[in-house]
Amino acid sequence: MAMVTIFKRQWSGVTAPAYALLQGLAMGGISAMFEMQYPGIVIQAVGLTFGTLGVLLLAYKTGLIKPTENFRLMIVAATGGIALLYLVSFVMGFFGSSIGFIHSNGLFGIGFSLFVVAIAALNLVLDFDFIEAGAEQGAPKYMEWYGAFSLMVTLVWLYLEILRLLAKLRSR
Repeated sequence: MAMVTIFKRQWSGVTAPAYALLQGLAMGGISAMFEMQYPGIVIQAVGLTFGTLGVLLLAYKTGLIKPTENFRLMIVAATGGIALLYLVSFVMGFFGSSIGFIHSNGLFGIGFSLFVVAIAALNLVLDFDFIEAGAEQGAPKYMEWYGAFSLMVTLVWLYLEILRLLAKLRSR
């Protein structure tokens, strides 16, 4: 659903809610597994996710954080690097290997998770700017759905990374 929404923005009025439903089911299962292993972790991750959303929205609306061209370039490059690293790790998993430091609960693994959480959080600023620019420029109605979809994807990523970070911290 996400790929369809990304490549067929005009369909986002239908595909974004379908994605939300499917993602909600997946997130429920993932959250249940983490909650069984670390009781109370899900409510902490949800609280931190929405707290981060609120703080960054406030910082964006007050002008404390401005998405300049260099800011966008930095966040997009860092996000792409993280995606590439996760893809390499995923492919290496097929061959019985992995990039251990990104999954470890050592200082380097926790530091990496903190970095990823920060980049995921800063992607929210790009989403806010995208939505605001679309509204100001009178973008087509389907772009409202696309903006909401974009924000939802970022929030899900942020939530999962916070969940991973908390799990690493708890497993120490």
